[in-house]
Amino acid sequence: MTPFAAWAVARVAGLERGSLPTQIMTATPYAAAGSLVPLLIAAVGRKKAATAVALLTTAALGFSVLPRALGTAEATTGRPFKVMTINMLFGRADPQVIVDLVREFRPDVLSTQELTPSAVAEMDAAGLKELMPHRMLEDEWDAGGSGLYSRHPLQPLWDLVPPVGHKMPAAMVSLPGGKPIEFVDVHPYPPLGSAVVNWNEALSALPSADRETVRILAGDFNASLDHASLRRLLSRGYKDAADQVGAGLIPTWPANKRVPPIITIDHVLVDERVGVREVSVRDVPGTDHRAVLAELTVP
Repeated sequence: MTPFAAWAVARVAGLERGSLPTQIMTATPYAAAGSLVPLLIAAVGRKKAATAVALLTTAALGFSVLPRALGTAEATTGRPFKVMTINMLFGRADPQVIVDLVREFRPDVLSTQELTPSAVAEMDAAGLKELMPHRMLEDEWDAGGSGLYSRHPLQPLWDLVPPVGHKMPAAMVSLPGGKPIEFVDVHPYPPLGSAVVNWNEALSALPSADRETVRILAGDFNASLDHASLRRLLSRGYKDAADQVGAGLIPTWPANKRVPPIITIDHVLVDERVGVREVSVRDVPGTDHRAVLAELTVP
């Protein structure tokens, strides 16, 4: 029981420190389920003190996790806006599948991480150049490359995101029917070893929501909603799209492995004024991340 109680305190108070505790915190949904075992044992054994502690532990973990599965789609008005984000695993994701998914889902913006020059060429050859002719690309021959593709004109915002972690391009999207919106392609370093410091810095450096301009952040955050760093980012004027519609517990990593995906680290974060209609995930061969698809409405 003690490990679950300590986990609950760390999760609620945001006490994870260092690389290993930060990585372990992504398993909080499983800890919440596991905390039922000591609760049942204590209750059956009629140990009042132990039962009380176990009950508080399960309640704390449950309130931290369950709301992600209980959201309801919002009946919102505004301009329809679709977002697709995919980490391409060093550019190995199947380009034809990605382009087929773009044809099917018709996103307004496609946010890509681990985008390589060869992946850019292969997706264009598969038809992406015609489907999404506007782009801001910072592709590289490693995990650091990223790129934004759009159906609408883009204006680069070179100074919006400080150069911390992987490339994180930002652009103004000229969406028809109203004011443009700002879009950031997110991909901090994973919190492995000493890189946990850079991971925290990158999440802290992402821009807060802005009263004047609607802003959307999408990509591989290498963070779940159980990380205090991501919750602090949300507190700066954002909401997690999947969390809003009860899809917040759908795991996105690692995909296409012998074991199914177990944690949720790919997100679409939206301004509080943005409505969320639906969020889903799709498997893409060749990459260990699922694609996240979000149907939104913007003012």
